[in-house]
Amino acid sequence: MVKALLEGGPRELGERVVSATPPEEEIKIPFRGGYEHFRATTRQADTVQGRLPVYEWWERTEIAE
Repeated sequence: MVKALLEGGPRELGERVVSATPPEEEIKIPFRGGYEHFRATTRQADTVQGRLPVYEWWERTEIAE
């Protein structure tokens, strides 16, 4: 497992450094009855956990009941 930095999406999402299985193009985070989707970018960012790939928020989907 590697880690990734999430940018964008809801402020209330909380943790912005998450585990990712490379070479994952998208990360889906369950949040308030749906999923927040983040796409891989070509950027990297320096964090307290080292240099991490950046994933940007691009959409939210609802969980079907």
